[in-house]
Parts: sequence; C-alpha cells; structure tokens
Amino acid sequence: MLNIPFAQYLKGDFDFAKNLVIDNRNSLAFHFGAGIAIPYGNATMLPFEKRYFSGGANSVRGWSVRDLGPGSFPGDNNFMNQSGDIKLDASIEYRTRLFWKFRGALFVDAGNIWTIRDYKDQPGGQFKFDKFYKQIAVAYGLGLRLDLDFFVLRFDGGMKAINPAYEKKKDRYPIIHPKFSRDFAFHFAVGYPF
Repeated sequence: MLNIPFAQYLKGDFDFAKNLVIDNRNSLAFHFGAGIAIPYGNATMLPFEKRYFSGGANSVRGWSVRDLGPGSFPGDNNFMNQSGDIKLDASIEYRTRLFWKFRGALFVDAGNIWTIRDYKDQPGGQFKFDKFYKQIAVAYGLGLRLDLDFFVLRFDGGMKAINPAYEKKKDRYPIIHPKFSRDFAFHFAVGYPF
C-alpha cells in the first residue's frame, strides 16, 4: 500500500476492574484482563509493539517487566524481551489507609502470555487448552502508595508463588524455597495498577 510496509492482524482485548469499598479506610480491588492477537495475510508474526507481555508493575508483579512467559518458556539471558499473542491476567488487591497520605496494599496476581504458533526458540510457549492452566504464574506481595490527590506514587514488592518456567517442585513453587535474586521483584510506578 503506497510502498509503505504494514502488518495485517486482528486484535481484541477485554478488561474488567472493580473496586469494592469496605469502609472509609479499606477497599478490595479486582482486575481481570484477556487479549488475543492473530497475524494474517502478509504477517506471520505481530509487530513487536503490538504483542503482549507479562510481568512488571501493572501485571504479575513477582516478575520484572517483560520477564514472564510465554507459557512455560524459562527465557534466557540474551536480553530478548518475552512477548506473545495471547494474554490472561487477574489480580486481587486489598487496599487500606495507613496514615497521612500513605496507603498500603496486599495483592495476589496471576497470569501469563502465550504464542499462537509453536516457535522452536521458545519451547513451551504455545497456547494449548490442555496445558495453559498449568502455566499460570502466581505472585503475591505488599505495596506502599503515596496519594498526593492529583497522582499516586506506588512502590510494590512481589514474590513468585508459582513459577511455570520450572518443573522441579522446589523451583516451581518458590514460596517454599525462595531465592532473593530470582524470586522477588520491586516496582516503582505512578498510579494504581488497575
């Protein structure tokens, strides 16, 4: 088209968030998100900026940004950001006022990303109905927020509870044998995660 390169794909997202106020100091917030993107026509893969990623301050907070998935793929140390064509995310967060403008939070996050195709350089990354539920990553943690009325500064510390990248029980469930350098992630962000 006018000699301009373009990629053909279909993409759809669903996002639901609810904040239940318990009283004037406490609330319970829920979030569920899902998305799928399918390349077609002249594209065999989505453009990188249109792919999904998981982990980070607004996703599964026990992982660093773009560090989770796809599926049970463990990643490697070549600094390649991990991305996929399908995403599922869910979170529950208990929020409370602490003092002055400080707020606290306890959270549990779950989710992952997957690819539609089976890529040999990402074994375990393809979405399969009989396996995807075993590849859901889970993290939990604490958050501290400074609510300045016009914006919120947020610091979250998350720990992996279930890591689908590992098969050995002691590594798959780091809640039992945590390693600080591998199983914790810290995030500084502006605004609430959802």
